[in-house]
Amino acid sequence: MAAKKNKLRVFSLGGLQEIGKNMTVFEFGNDIIIVDCGVAFPEDDMLGIDLVIPDFSYLQKNKNKLRAVILTHGHEDHIGSIPYFLRDFDVPICGTKLTLGLVETKLKEHNLTQVTKICMSAGETAEFGVFKVEFIHTTHSIADSVALAISTPVGMVVHSGDFKVDYTPIHGDAIDLQRFAELGRAGVLLFLCESTNVEQKGYTMSEKTVGAIFEEIFQQSHHQRIMVATFSSNIHRIQQIVNSAVNHKRKVALAGRSMVNVVRTADELGYLNIPEHVLIDISEIKSFRDQDLVIITTGSQGEPMAALSRMAVSEHKQVEIKPSDKIIISASPIPGNEKTITKVINSLMSKGAEVIYEGLMEVHVSGHAKQEEIKLLHALIRPKFLMPIHGEYRHLKQHKDLAVSIGMKKENIFVMGIGDVLELTEDAAKINGSAQSGQVLVDGLGVGDVGNIVLRDRKHLSQDGLMIVVVSVDKETGSIIGGPDIISRGFVYVRESENLMEEARSVVRAALSDSDGYSEWSYLKSLIKDTLKEFLWQKTKRSPMILPIIMEI
Repeated sequence: MAAKKNKLRVFSLGGLQEIGKNMTVFEFGNDIIIVDCGVAFPEDDMLGIDLVIPDFSYLQKNKNKLRAVILTHGHEDHIGSIPYFLRDFDVPICGTKLTLGLVETKLKEHNLTQVTKICMSAGETAEFGVFKVEFIHTTHSIADSVALAISTPVGMVVHSGDFKVDYTPIHGDAIDLQRFAELGRAGVLLFLCESTNVEQKGYTMSEKTVGAIFEEIFQQSHHQRIMVATFSSNIHRIQQIVNSAVNHKRKVALAGRSMVNVVRTADELGYLNIPEHVLIDISEIKSFRDQDLVIITTGSQGEPMAALSRMAVSEHKQVEIKPSDKIIISASPIPGNEKTITKVINSLMSKGAEVIYEGLMEVHVSGHAKQEEIKLLHALIRPKFLMPIHGEYRHLKQHKDLAVSIGMKKENIFVMGIGDVLELTEDAAKINGSAQSGQVLVDGLGVGDVGNIVLRDRKHLSQDGLMIVVVSVDKETGSIIGGPDIISRGFVYVRESENLMEEARSVVRAALSDSDGYSEWSYLKSLIKDTLKEFLWQKTKRSPMILPIIMEI
């Protein structure tokens, strides 16, 4: 056991070889700290699923070692799982003021009141067991983002968080490159660096460039109502929309619950500067002329229940799209959302509205570093070992190639999957074993009660429909005294397929008559399923889900 204790164990429960649910675990001896606790959004084949969260099983088994959850910033893919995590764990949550403000809103929604929160500022250090964690100011598409310098008994570890190198940020100072250089000179054992935009060459543009485009659009929209769809957490973007609204004497209304919540939190904490009387309630927009209004809305990813999507299909209670509207979609599609966004754009355009999106004008810049910025951080930090994080396999592999191109040794770079454990000493690192990991599905109020079998059934139902076969059996003799009655849902329309349904009844009746007096339910159910399945496949080349119901009388 002594040998085990002098090794640092680092592994991710999410955010490797996938986008979202970022969560990294640092373990040394009897101490564990966690960096971030995010959600992912469901894939197309996860029917009915609302969110995907990490599997906390390993942490459950090591509950007594947990010291803190440390948050790098307030985006959903970094804080979204916290309410689900805190149902089972009593651990302090540590983050910057805005990040904790956004977490607080989530905790209220989930009725979690007894949570210890530790508010930190960039430049401050906190101790959790053997770990000393320093917060380093970075720039991203949300204010109060930080990287972490984690001092461990075997050496310094730097976790980049999400970042870009923005020298002209909307709020606060530029990224603290000097601190990264100081850490690099002192010696960094391991660098965990984000990989989201690693495939893109060059530098990410400053957030301020979007402000100039907004100003240009506002100047050209003399008599139009302007609507801007963006992420509710992109406070810098919201600030620039507000700035242009103030310059052109327009009132600002907010649409979408998350937009209202985030803007209220950011305004109260001083991260948004909204002059008095500029913000109005969405219910008041009818009292103003189109040229006096800006509506900031959720739905930039085409989410079906978001405000912009509901406006596009005329289901929003307060906002009706007009042919004179100018609508700006100020976001780029998250991979997989392209179709839903295109559908919303088509619906808005069919109502006569003018729609501006990323392909037409530079109305969005990313919050993530491109190749040159990643190379800059590597050059300053000069780590001994590298673990690319936050990306699909192709991103992590590209990050490895990029690091090799600037002089890192291949064998010192670890492209890992979730659960893979990296063990480090002061001068060596290797992948050794794995921790239990995976995904837990959230459906409504149910957490983890929908697994692969339920998803498989949902897929089956969605593709082929359902047939219910009801049979009545004599309790004493086991003989069939009623049915079979067949009910179809999502397979065929019964009134137009009477012949097929009658044939199906006959086939089941014939099979049951051969087994008359056989009272074993499981046998009868299997018989009905197998007989009907074979018949329907021959007739229709489809396999609906078959649900036999046997009633004893």
